[in-house]
Amino acid sequence: MSVDINLDRVDRIYRPSDKVKGTLVIKTDGGFSHSGISLHMTGVVDLQLSAKSVGLFDAFYNSLKPINICDVKLTIEKTGNLVNGVNEFPFEVDLKPLEGQELFETYHGVYVNITYSLKVDVVRKFFGKNLQKTLEFIVENAPSLGKREPKPETFILNTDSIETSSSKLKNVPDFAIRGLVDSTAVSIDDPLWGHFILEKCEEPIKGVEIQLVRVETVGSTEGFAKEATEIQNIQIADGDVPRGIEIPIHMIFPRLFTCPTVGSRTFKIEFEFNFVLMFPDGRLISKKLPLTLLR
Repeated sequence: MSVDINLDRVDRIYRPSDKVKGTLVIKTDGGFSHSGISLHMTGVVDLQLSAKSVGLFDAFYNSLKPINICDVKLTIEKTGNLVNGVNEFPFEVDLKPLEGQELFETYHGVYVNITYSLKVDVVRKFFGKNLQKTLEFIVENAPSLGKREPKPETFILNTDSIETSSSKLKNVPDFAIRGLVDSTAVSIDDPLWGHFILEKCEEPIKGVEIQLVRVETVGSTEGFAKEATEIQNIQIADGDVPRGIEIPIHMIFPRLFTCPTVGSRTFKIEFEFNFVLMFPDGRLISKKLPLTLLR
């Protein structure tokens, strides 16, 4: 016996106010009687603190309960019999938030998770374990209409612009990098473009990387905890690159691990772009730029 949820969209992507449509497929060997088939659609924001923040915020650690933003229950069939073989039940549910809530986009983070799912429960009448199936689907907002004005950002990284108090950054060679990203307010569906030029460097370099970092903030009126974690790291130059050559920057935002920048009363999800210059002995010099992701 098995239960499957087949949605009408292969990519499982829906927008607020859409109807989530599909078919429940229940396969049985010999058939059986049931006391109800139900479908439960939920949207939940799960919040948690990092291990180092728990002791600092004991006052509200236990109050970080999941936030229910969507909760719809649908009775497919109150009671009945399932025949031997394949049983199909079409369904349709309105994707709408609970009163006073809003539907945030699906996001899989470290300290913040926003998930939407459908759960089927088939209650068996007599002896036997109930049949259950859960399927996650993805919620995205509609793209904004109209053309956005890009917000290009130039950055300069040189010997005078960095702090050299760390032992790893002592004796930093004379160097200078000039770069540009096409916009710091980027559609999540578009790549981040840009370039950099290594104008000079007294020592050979090992390479250049770019990093995408999420900054998640959780808390309440008692306090907030902010943590930054790396999403992806891309090498864009390997070895001692030529001086004075324009080298492109290109980054695609991974869906599910990113979402449009969001801020609410109890959590925030923000993003940063790091440009990292690496030396053979392990020294790292970086430049951080805040990013605003849009839909």
